[in-house]
Amino acid sequence: MIKPARSFAKPLRDLLGKVVGDSFTRQGFASAELVTRWPEIAGAEIAAHSEPIKIQWPRPDQTGVRPPGTLVLRVEGPAAIEIQHLAHLICERVNRFLGWRAVERITFRQAPLQRTPRRSGPKPDAAAAARLAASLPEIADDDLRAALARLGAAVKRH
Repeated sequence: MIKPARSFAKPLRDLLGKVVGDSFTRQGFASAELVTRWPEIAGAEIAAHSEPIKIQWPRPDQTGVRPPGTLVLRVEGPAAIEIQHLAHLICERVNRFLGWRAVERITFRQAPLQRTPRRSGPKPDAAAAARLAASLPEIADDDLRAALARLGAAVKRH
């Protein structure tokens, strides 16, 4: 008797990677990293007021060489002028991250950013942290003992 092959669960990245990758490709991004790592690339101050929308690629010239593209950024209204003055710096940082001269210009779309609210975890149990701190008398530094107790309470909670 031939048993059917077992189907094992596939990692979520394998299932969604192609779908998400296709979406980013339609927006002109070679990889999703330009969007997901935007704060690292542009810097925290610039990323706080902007986010990449897409890269517009021009048609190749007669020799078949594709010229650098235009990065389209969504920028909050009040910060648009300041970020416009930093366009050259942003181009340099994006090109350095990608490893080649991919972006030559930046255009801006003034609109509210599409931020996802950050969730903070539940508050640590103060009583559990105090019990753990009392069980660590060999640690002389009070701040270190308290930090380790909070960490231990958080680990026990999960």
